[in-house]
Amino acid sequence: MNKYSVIPVGIIHSPFTTKDEAPIQGAFVPDAVGQVELFPEYAAGLKDIQGFSHLFLIYRFDRASEVELVRSTFLDDEPHGIFATRHPCRPNGIGMTVVRLLAREGDVLTVAGIDVLDGTPLLDIKPYVPRFDAHPEAIPGWFAGKEARTKPAGRE
Repeated sequence: MNKYSVIPVGIIHSPFTTKDEAPIQGAFVPDAVGQVELFPEYAAGLKDIQGFSHLFLIYRFDRASEVELVRSTFLDDEPHGIFATRHPCRPNGIGMTVVRLLAREGDVLTVAGIDVLDGTPLLDIKPYVPRFDAHPEAIPGWFAGKEARTKPAGRE
């Protein structure tokens, strides 16, 4: 099996310094503002990003705990396979969130709807393009009918 390495292209700054403070999804905190700081050698890659209202941030769950392939989740006490969840304790520790782009100043983006911990390594940014990324017909699987908890059970 081929192995590969990934290097951060920047760092994400947020108001959340602990796992207990962080929301389980950015949709629950649309007004939470953070900054996405690209390292100088990647700043040229931000050309034309201001034309997008939303971005995908792809990042490393650098403070996640032990990987369990079947586990309970933040929204459900019933165990599910890790690939059927958005739980941070994943085999490759890769996270993804959609944020709203508020501003760009040089190599720093100000975003809203941030849900990651302060200091999280940024691996990539991709523009959210409704024509490609919005699928209103999508079926939510086991998430259907689940109560929308903004924090995991026991962390309210």
